[in-house]
Amino acid sequence: MNRTKNKFIILYTFFLFIIIFFTFFITKSSAALFDNTPELVKTLNTAFEDIEGWLLTLATPAAAVAVGVGVFMKKFSFGDEERIRISKKLIRGSLFSYGFILAINLILSAIRSLIE
Repeated sequence: MNRTKNKFIILYTFFLFIIIFFTFFITKSSAALFDNTPELVKTLNTAFEDIEGWLLTLATPAAAVAVGVGVFMKKFSFGDEERIRISKKLIRGSLFSYGFILAINLILSAIRSLIE
């Protein structure tokens, strides 16, 4: 009785070891096989990076035009307090928005460099 119990324990530990070993091997090999990013995800990532590039490219001239309009509005207000106030809001808002866009780009670049 004791001998059969010892055989059972030895077989049980042997099979347990084999199961753990194959599970580890299959997990590592499947991780190596399926390590690539799917094509759809790559396409979406490149599309979003292109959109981000276009937005940053368009943000600089848009901010310059908004500041220019605000400066000309202030220059040609001829003492009208409401136009001066609107032009100051326009200049301040456009500079704040442009700074916000640049800050977001900086933060996203930092996050991207940490991930990769």
